[in-house]
Amino acid sequence: MNFNTLMPERLKIYYCKELELYREYLNKKELPKAWQQLERAHVLGQPYPFQHSEVHWLMLKFGIRIKSTKEIIGQIPRLLVGGVKSFVGRIPVGNTGGANVPPLKSMPIEKELLDIIEKSKIESKAS
Repeated sequence: MNFNTLMPERLKIYYCKELELYREYLNKKELPKAWQQLERAHVLGQPYPFQHSEVHWLMLKFGIRIKSTKEIIGQIPRLLVGGVKSFVGRIPVGNTGGANVPPLKSMPIEKELLDIIEKSKIESKAS
C-alpha cells in the first residue's frame, strides 16, 4: 500500500497558484471562475491528505457563501473522508470534488493539469 503524505514542492507551486486565483476571483465576485480554480486545485491536491482536505474545506465554505444546500451537504462527507482516502492512495483520479459529481467517480484530467502532474512526478524522481 502506498501512503501519501507530502505534496512535492514542484506540484505545490501549481496547487498554491490555483488557490491564489480562486481567492482573486472570489474577491471579484466572479464565482464560476472561482469555483473552476477550486476544481483544478482539487485535481492537483487530491492525492495528498492535507491539500485534499483543504480544498474540500474551501468548497464547503464556498457552498455556504452561495447558500447551496446541495454543495454544503455534499462537501461534509468529502471533507471527513477525502484526506483519509488520499493518505492510503484510494482516490477517484481526476474527480473535480464538487457535489455536482459522484464522489467515487474517476474523471479525465484536462491536459494542462495532466502535464503539470506528470512533470512534477518526473522532477520528484530526479531529485
